[in-house]
Amino acid sequence: MKVIASWITDEDEHVFAERFSSYPDVIVRNARTGPVDLAAADALLLTGGCDVGEPFLHQPVPDPSLVRNDEPGRDEWEFSAVAEARRRNWPIFAICRGLQVLNVALGGTLRLDIPGHTKPTHENVQQIAYETGVPALFAGVNSEHHQALDVVASLLVVEARHPVDGVVEQVRAASGPWTFGVQYHPERDVLYQGLFDDFVAAVRRQ
Repeated sequence: MKVIASWITDEDEHVFAERFSSYPDVIVRNARTGPVDLAAADALLLTGGCDVGEPFLHQPVPDPSLVRNDEPGRDEWEFSAVAEARRRNWPIFAICRGLQVLNVALGGTLRLDIPGHTKPTHENVQQIAYETGVPALFAGVNSEHHQALDVVASLLVVEARHPVDGVVEQVRAASGPWTFGVQYHPERDVLYQGLFDDFVAAVRRQ
């Protein structure tokens, strides 16, 4: 049995359970609901939720009100988990907040507030522009967020952006173990199941 370590909010637990239901040899452990033994894990799933707290950011925060509903306990667990994942060469799949955590953990920074990326005007209607040479996966994505990547960590390569404002929507590690991040929410629709297939395939290779 392969073990994926994660922290998943109460409202997202059922959708992630659905996405992973077709992989009987894989189990997702949720650090929100109980201790997760990282020594016994094989991969890391970073999911959506609150903003990254100011103490973990590598940048000035001129307006603290832009950091909303941060959870220091979650930040501490996830940043420690990223460090452990990197040390042990785990596959990492990072979603929405998770992409922001990954970028900050690797030395990048965030745009602390952006307009026009919250539902209903943005969710399920956004086009996505892939970088030259990157295979196009989806015509549009269900992105919903108020923060985004600013300075992208040197380890990460941008694969797709919002076609109008340039907000980063998809990245991949330039080298090393399978590491993939998206600003959108693939857990919410079976359309994106292939991303979970790719992640689980990398986990099974561990």
